[in-house]
Amino acid sequence: MTVEEQIRLADTPVPRAVHHLSDEESKAKGKAARSSVPRVSQGWYETAADRPDPVALLEDQARTRVAELVPIRYGRMLVSPFTFFRGAALIMASDLSTTPRSGLTAQICGDAHLSNFGVFGTPERQLVFDCNDFDETLPGPWEWDIKRLAASLVVAARQRGFDKDVRAEAVRSLGRVYRDAMRLMAMLNNLEVWYSRIEVETIVDALRRDAVATRSKAGQHMAATATKLVTKAHTKDSMKALDKLTYVVDGERRIVSDPPLIVPVEELYPEAESERLVSLFHDVVRLYRQSLPTDRRHLLEQFTVSQMARKVVGVGSVGTRAWVLLLHGPRHDDVLFLQAKEAEASVLERFLKKSAYENHGARVVAGQRLMQAASDIFLGWQRAHGVDGVPRDFYIRQLQDWKGSVDPDSAIPEGMKTYAELCGHSLARAHARSGDRIAMAAYLGSKPTFDKALVRFAETYADQNERDYEAFVKACKSGRLHAEEGV
Repeated sequence: MTVEEQIRLADTPVPRAVHHLSDEESKAKGKAARSSVPRVSQGWYETAADRPDPVALLEDQARTRVAELVPIRYGRMLVSPFTFFRGAALIMASDLSTTPRSGLTAQICGDAHLSNFGVFGTPERQLVFDCNDFDETLPGPWEWDIKRLAASLVVAARQRGFDKDVRAEAVRSLGRVYRDAMRLMAMLNNLEVWYSRIEVETIVDALRRDAVATRSKAGQHMAATATKLVTKAHTKDSMKALDKLTYVVDGERRIVSDPPLIVPVEELYPEAESERLVSLFHDVVRLYRQSLPTDRRHLLEQFTVSQMARKVVGVGSVGTRAWVLLLHGPRHDDVLFLQAKEAEASVLERFLKKSAYENHGARVVAGQRLMQAASDIFLGWQRAHGVDGVPRDFYIRQLQDWKGSVDPDSAIPEGMKTYAELCGHSLARAHARSGDRIAMAAYLGSKPTFDKALVRFAETYADQNERDYEAFVKACKSGRLHAEEGV
């Protein structure tokens, strides 16, 4: 089988007929969904009598992960109810599967919490704000994304000590902006929706003007935080990663060793195996190139892989296999860091239809390209056999490309509300690209019914998350789970 045949089979699901509804038919569809699943019902959540043990779900996830890294994942989840929430996408997907759904679907993130939104650079070298994690992406109920986002907002706000009124205002604002943005998207044509994006400079300018006009300390704080975020993001690129992650030996750049967080491949395996693994990844890069557009493929061909290392990333992702690849061009300052991250089946697949993609790396890439306003120019995928002979899917992208995010642990009430609104607008735009935006707008309507329901759901589910966190802490203390803290 040729490379081209492998890529085509991995990338392209079975074609399906597309049925186009008129605007009136879509509106009728949305209103019919509102009648069968009232918006007020979206606030409902009740712990099911046969609810799976949340700790057992985490244990089940750990079976396919790198065993020595799983305790690090647990240690990071142990820090707070919010870090636990970040790693509990499977648990919440299980719970969301028991809640009312309108029957309207879109490509969804599957893990749309506050920390999975942020800024990054577009191919045109502009900073945009968008969702930035798609490991769990799959077609599914749009409600699941907005509910996970709202719940994360309450969990983070509780951790900051914000009272219930502050939390409720932030979630209502999230719901209102999502609803208003979807109604706006419903009025735009297809190309206008596709080209829409949230440009960071516009946001920062607005925050600065507001700070000058109101002279409020909160406004000044938000403007200063946004300015600092943009400045820092502009410095996060391959050269910055080079300074942080490598050192020079006899004139040659080598990736630093900082086990267990960063471990060069030659330290992970005996010499013969490490050479074989590096050879395998050379093959992976060659095949991965075929998943890129022709121009990006030509650009990548100007680099060669010089070294690779295993890297621990995130919270919920810890234990999945993630590699950083150092590539060099012909000049000493011509460097590129790529990250190859293992893509397993989405946690949503246990409760929704299986992915149409045979390769889960292709699933992630396709979902990201569909939802994001702009994606990394090196975003692609491939399948590789590890030293254990097991085939695994990977998606590949730049390690750093003007990336930045807001830390919820340092947010002020006004800042968290503003950030929630940005996330809500971004999520609505992402859903509108693939879902029936006119039907979704008709379902949401012009009144705050859904916003209020979202507040009820988010508070109730934050209670559930706290109970699950307590059970998780107990499992770690009892020795059922082994957690390595501070790593």
